[in-house]
Amino acid sequence: MSACGEHIMTTVAYIGLGAMGLPLARHLVRKGFDVIAYDIEPARADEIVELGGRKAGSVAEAARDVEVVITCLPATPHVEAVVLGPDGALAQMKPGTLLLDMSTIDANGTDRVAKACAAKGVAFVDSPIGRLVLHAERGESLFMVGASDEDFARVEPLLNAMGKDIMRCGGQGMGSRMKLVNNFLLLTIAEVSAEAVALGTRLGLDIDTILKVTGSTTAQNGQLHTLMVNKVLKGDTVPGFTIDLAFKDMTLAMTAAAEYRMGLPVGAAAHAVYGGARAMPEFATKDYSALLEWACRNAGVETPRTT
Repeated sequence: MSACGEHIMTTVAYIGLGAMGLPLARHLVRKGFDVIAYDIEPARADEIVELGGRKAGSVAEAARDVEVVITCLPATPHVEAVVLGPDGALAQMKPGTLLLDMSTIDANGTDRVAKACAAKGVAFVDSPIGRLVLHAERGESLFMVGASDEDFARVEPLLNAMGKDIMRCGGQGMGSRMKLVNNFLLLTIAEVSAEAVALGTRLGLDIDTILKVTGSTTAQNGQLHTLMVNKVLKGDTVPGFTIDLAFKDMTLAMTAAAEYRMGLPVGAAAHAVYGGARAMPEFATKDYSALLEWACRNAGVETPRTT
């Protein structure tokens, strides 16, 4: 048992220690789980070792002889390579173990991974992450879960250790589909918020006035009043989530809509803006809150900063 008596010790491989994955893996170690971590940049796993976890030298080493494998990776090709590749996680996993994918990927990709897991007798849960990096660091992430009742019961203690709110979205694949919808909405709002601040700045309004008024009406939104306030408006565009990845997520939504012969005209316009910004090397790897810098640059005004 853990020191707090909350769970039986579970051995977990955590693969992918990026901006979201690393803080989530840290929470697992601190809550008493036996974590063996792997990332393509080996130094990232050193933080897990410092907290009492272990470090693997490869995906195969991480996934061998564990009860649960967690993947938190940038895009569909990365997940399929890490899980389904000849030296991937699934090749090492025994029947009865469980794969928990926390990546934001194409729902069809999620279905392919789930099918491959089922063929080997490995349980599968998709649980993409909601909220920002700052929430992940504070243990306040939200998880959108696609799972059977039995598999959900297995991952619930892990999710509770990593975050705050668990939203069950349906069976396998429904977590990925919900994340696609969630990110489509938030990324479109982020783009409109950037344009609104650029417009207000061009009209001569100061940023404190813009924030105070919009924060007191139904214009209030998390992208302007939480994300931008904590990032770009402070002059911080170190990526928690890059413009390049935001474009990827918008593309997932547009592709899904096209598969169902749906038009998303406002989303299509926002998608084009992300595409334009990511085409500029100085913007592609910035935090997506830097859309404000992009909008202000196009409006011919200085990006406002809060005091």
